[in-house]
Amino acid sequence: MSISDERHRVALLQGTLDVLILRILIFGPQHGQGIARAIQLNSEDVLLVDHGALYPALQRLEAQGWISAEWGVSTNNRKARFYTLTPEGRKHLTRETSRWRKLAAAMALILDLEKLKP
Repeated sequence: MSISDERHRVALLQGTLDVLILRILIFGPQHGQGIARAIQLNSEDVLLVDHGALYPALQRLEAQGWISAEWGVSTNNRKARFYTLTPEGRKHLTRETSRWRKLAAAMALILDLEKLKP
């Protein structure tokens, strides 16, 4: 990836990473590198998750009871922790998705300058 491409990436807002991780895990268990790759691919390379942020977020989500983890073997035959969305995590994701949709809609209203009221 070139330097010019890196300038177009978007920094994640506080709390955003948690929702992204939970959303990826709705499709089934995944290890940390797989979660980071899925976020990057599904955001069309706009979001790049730093491992220094990913693993503390995974620990935080596990401590909250929103994900569970167990050891397994990855596709490249390496030992890895696989994370799974818990029923409580699914409920939390539903609530957070609603909040993020409201926020995105409000941001769209403000950013649509043709409709902006002085």
